[in-house]
Amino acid sequence: MASGSDRNPIIIGGLPSQVPDFDPEETQEWLDSLDAAVDERGRERARYLMLRLIERAREKRVAVPEMRSTDYVNTIATKDEPFFPGNEEIERKVLNATRWNAAVMVSRAQRPGIGVGGHIATFASSASLYDVGFNHFFRGKDGGDGGDQIFFQGHASPGVYARAFLLDRLSEQQLDAFRQEKSKAPYGLSSYPHPRLMPDFWEFPTVSMGLGPLGAIYQARMNRYMEARGIADTSKSHVWAFLGDGEMDEPESLGQLSLAAREGLDNLTFVVNCNLQRLDGPVRGNGKIMQELESQFRGAGWNVIKLVWDRSWDPLLAQDRDGILVNKLNSTPDGQFQTYATETGAYIREHFFGDDQRLRKMVEGMSDDQILHLGRGGHDHKKIFAAYAAAKAHKGQPTVILAQTVKGWTLGPNFEGRNATHQMKKLTVEDLKRFRDRLHIPIADKELESGLPPYYHPGRDSEEIQYMHDRRKSLGGYVPTRVDRSKPLVLPGEKAYAPTKKGSGQQSIATTMAFVRLLKDLMRDKEIGKRFVPIAPDEYRTFGMDSLFPSAKIYNPLGQQYEAVDRELLLAYKESPTGQMLHDGISEAGCTASLIAAGSAYATHGEPLIPIYVFYSMFGFQRTGDQFWQMADQLARGFVLGATAGRTTLTGEGLQHADGHSHLLASTNPGVVAYDPAFGFEIAHIVQDGLRRMYGENAEDIFYYLTVYNEPIQHPAEPENVDAEGILKGLYRFKQAEAGAIPAQIMASGVAVPWAIEAQRILAEEWNVKADVWSATSWNELRRDAIAVEEHNLLHPEEDQRVPYVTSKLTGVEGPKVAVSDWMRAVPDQISRWVPGTYTSLGADGFGFADTRGAARRFFHIDAQSIVLAVLTELAKEGKIDRSALKQAIDRYQLLDVAAADPGAAGGDA
Repeated sequence: MASGSDRNPIIIGGLPSQVPDFDPEETQEWLDSLDAAVDERGRERARYLMLRLIERAREKRVAVPEMRSTDYVNTIATKDEPFFPGNEEIERKVLNATRWNAAVMVSRAQRPGIGVGGHIATFASSASLYDVGFNHFFRGKDGGDGGDQIFFQGHASPGVYARAFLLDRLSEQQLDAFRQEKSKAPYGLSSYPHPRLMPDFWEFPTVSMGLGPLGAIYQARMNRYMEARGIADTSKSHVWAFLGDGEMDEPESLGQLSLAAREGLDNLTFVVNCNLQRLDGPVRGNGKIMQELESQFRGAGWNVIKLVWDRSWDPLLAQDRDGILVNKLNSTPDGQFQTYATETGAYIREHFFGDDQRLRKMVEGMSDDQILHLGRGGHDHKKIFAAYAAAKAHKGQPTVILAQTVKGWTLGPNFEGRNATHQMKKLTVEDLKRFRDRLHIPIADKELESGLPPYYHPGRDSEEIQYMHDRRKSLGGYVPTRVDRSKPLVLPGEKAYAPTKKGSGQQSIATTMAFVRLLKDLMRDKEIGKRFVPIAPDEYRTFGMDSLFPSAKIYNPLGQQYEAVDRELLLAYKESPTGQMLHDGISEAGCTASLIAAGSAYATHGEPLIPIYVFYSMFGFQRTGDQFWQMADQLARGFVLGATAGRTTLTGEGLQHADGHSHLLASTNPGVVAYDPAFGFEIAHIVQDGLRRMYGENAEDIFYYLTVYNEPIQHPAEPENVDAEGILKGLYRFKQAEAGAIPAQIMASGVAVPWAIEAQRILAEEWNVKADVWSATSWNELRRDAIAVEEHNLLHPEEDQRVPYVTSKLTGVEGPKVAVSDWMRAVPDQISRWVPGTYTSLGADGFGFADTRGAARRFFHIDAQSIVLAVLTELAKEGKIDRSALKQAIDRYQLLDVAAADPGAAGGDA
């Protein structure tokens, strides 16, 4: 990693008025020289001189302000382009075959009776950008390390499949099973990069726009983190992210650029395919997206390389002594360039070069066909190679390459640059013939006119295919490839969990603190302690995790170059280049990207990490739910902690902080195992089993979601003969009734279990009701089990019918069942159809608000007294008690008066 002194600082200049002028006469001489250059040689010449002076000043390390945008020409001058080491003729043949097969695969997928389609135009525009990378830059994993990490643009997947077909990594049968993952199993190919669906092929899911660039930044940062902590040698790994210019409008695409610059991530390169089109039309019809992006990336501290024009423009630009051509390029909007991509050479001559005599003179010796083929830089292998080589060589900053292309390039006039090209999925026979001729593919007309268009393979022994294999061999193997070289971890024994299982004694602590205490013990483990990666969005103190600062320290590649204001305190803020904790600022999206990168390190680098991401539960599945879906797709593992959980627990924060529904959102993600534990010993069992399932033998591709609370309670010790299976399955009887005669059952989760225990006492003492208390550690897992049982029974009617766990647990249990939690009723209602007998629920439905905990729970009718009323109501329905008892209970407990409720424990500490 580049040292701080080697980096280009983000803040590098100031205003002249802020600096004293020690030599006014010399200053005036410089100003007079500039005036003379303008007067005698013109503004364009003076502009060039000024730009050259700024460039030289930077070379001499003189602090001058960054240029926020440059001319609409290539950043790398022709004279500075390195030697191109490849065989361009062979590479063109390879690329033509890849282009053909990608388009034919999508066209065949649109055949009658299938009609699943695909996207052709995106890869057509970016094909050369990928080809140069495959042939010269992308490192594979055969060397035993993680190779390069490549975030492919989602809509370009057909081209990646087509190349893999030429290399015999995929068969023709598989290409014909594109987007038919189940009906053509096991040959089906996923529509986009989906590791969960193709776990030996794809590494990173990217088609959810904006998450690719965000993930790439944090992957590059995670590579540095792992190296700094001595977990893996990632020094040779480079992260490449291929993105669309339209995609850059997503807030996530640009939201964390400053992090990459601040940490000097020169192991990261963005390649933005600027084909100037979104899905429906131009990205910036009236503007210039490349110039806009250049300003944004430069302003964020990135190295910017613009790749605008191919080599055919070099002679014209060399003639441009007065800058008229550059000025024309600068002032032409993207919408017009899109039109030029669809028009004739004569049209371009008239409308681009025709309005100035000097421009007309430049092209007077060129034919209309030559003008038509003045191309974009993103299609020129030599220009692309120069840009990639410069990006790899640059130190101290991440690099973005802005490459101009034409969407649908080579697909013919019905596709190239057309607004509708993104939605076009099928080529007509005439389209195919034009496409074939342009690519010089040896396929006869009759093969295109009868049936489906054929794939093309030049032969395993052909020069082109051997060239491809040789290039990949020299670069360390085939990409994309996902390999899991990790070994099961040696997990802690029972001793590590014993303190948590003992309870909190007379001390009242929240479940958040119970978890943190367990985490501290686990981080001391000699085998896996160093593999834990605590992650929080600027809320470590809120969650009581500042106790980790002195020992684990906060990761910062520059260390702590200042005296901390709290350095004299025991829990002082401490940063270190080898710090274990990731403190990603006020950015849940950034934290989740760190979580995903850490959680998939077992496959990316063969070294398992155990991320522990702690956040306000409201800001998890609701705010970054798309990333949690991405995490499941990427087969990442780890623990996600929804702290300050529940709708009534974080009482002072109000509506936008009060989470009463994240378990419902979590239930929609098949990769999530969600729990709502009440006590420390439950947490211990859940974490222990989670480590076993994710990091032990036969590790599963899942991640755990635990909701923990900030309300202090006394945690009991683990009961003798505790029902450990019930804790993990989602339901066990925590406290059997000791008094009363009329049976009932109360099922509660999380912070509601103490309310249920209080309700149990009241029911016994005041109403002669004998109510057992059940801890429902996971409503979601109970439902998941029941659904799996029903599916099995549906398909195997001849076998003995299985019984859902919740049904078997509650069969024969007397009395009505009342479920309660600090979540909306839909959370416990997930299991209602499988609960035998009478079942009802209480919940915090509606928006949260700021008030005392007692008032909030009385308002939602989920406090202990409301539970009593609910139990009595169900007993009255069954004729077990007189209905007059219900009005008595309402009056006795003043259930209609929110202000009459006991305020409950105050405060919001972890």
